[in-house]
Amino acid sequence: MKTINRRNWIKSSLFTLGGLAVAPSIPSFAESKSTFASKSALREELPKFPFNEARMFARLNANENPYGPAPKVIQAISESLVLGNRYGHGDAFTLIGMIAEKEGVSPDHIMLGPGSSDLLEKIAFVRFMQGGNVVSADPSYMSLIHTAQSMGATWKPVLLTADHAHDLDAMASAVDGETKLVYVCNPNNPTGSITNSSELRDFCKTVSPKAPVFVDEAYLEFLEDPESHSMVGLVAEGHDVIVARTFSKIHGMAGLRIGYIVAQPERIKSITSKVRSTMGLCVTSLKGAIASMKEQEFLQNCRTLNAESRNFVSKEITSLGYEDIPSHTSFIIFPIAMEGQKFMKSMYEKGVGIRVFNIHEKPWCRVSMGTMEEMEIFVESFIAVTA
Repeated sequence: MKTINRRNWIKSSLFTLGGLAVAPSIPSFAESKSTFASKSALREELPKFPFNEARMFARLNANENPYGPAPKVIQAISESLVLGNRYGHGDAFTLIGMIAEKEGVSPDHIMLGPGSSDLLEKIAFVRFMQGGNVVSADPSYMSLIHTAQSMGATWKPVLLTADHAHDLDAMASAVDGETKLVYVCNPNNPTGSITNSSELRDFCKTVSPKAPVFVDEAYLEFLEDPESHSMVGLVAEGHDVIVARTFSKIHGMAGLRIGYIVAQPERIKSITSKVRSTMGLCVTSLKGAIASMKEQEFLQNCRTLNAESRNFVSKEITSLGYEDIPSHTSFIIFPIAMEGQKFMKSMYEKGVGIRVFNIHEKPWCRVSMGTMEEMEIFVESFIAVTA
């Protein structure tokens, strides 16, 4: 009955639609005459109004997995609570061994951290202590970039191509003697787009002798046959490539904070010589990650359900005259035809959390994939707000 009440509440707020405003089509990120931007093409529109997330009917603003953690992961975490008085070093050793076997490398190629963002930032601290520059796509995930800039680094942004992929040729050309790191988020956040894995693999082989290439694969596991798209094999081949993965997304463990990087042992040592790698991890997270790695059926089910929600939203948005970027992740982004802050406030008032980004000074909605019920609520609320 609770579900019916939620749906009826939203439907009661729908206007009689006489027609929608003309919706914007997707502009090309490569329309600028210059490959390099003077500032980021991306700016997030933060809420300028009070809201209570506990009252949301559909929390679709943080790229969280609505189905996780897996039941056996919850059981493992619950049973580990009595071990809260003990350090989890042994469990960290076990998890590192499992990851190493999965990724085809020795354990000294693996470093754990409280989520992959923490590891991105640690890499930035280590690489940019003496300045230098970082090359990345624009727009893209900015955590590593912001940390590098705080250390005194300069950022060399390279606009995405017309089909929203990384412009690998332009990025390779941007690398110079001061480049300390090249950052690639694939699939990309916040666009959800993907760069061809074969082309990216060649790029990594060519560029990594000049500067380490960091490939952020947080959303890779939402792809079918994700391992065929991963760059982790390059690490096993000896290339100076760093690959980040996380348990926050498809594993449904965002609040439990655990992720890892795969890199050459000397890269791992460059961090662990300055900070202890597993002290930020709790035994519950470690036990949960160990259990989750065994839950392949659960992960595949999440992948399938995510794709179903994504296809539904894309179809509905398209039918309303909007054009989303084809997504390979757990979210969809598309340009909207109303002012970003007004749109966001109206959606939150409907009990639907979303994110708004300004890309090239145009407002875009990024909506995370929830359950099918939540996505139906999103579409109904979107129609009401934009009518």
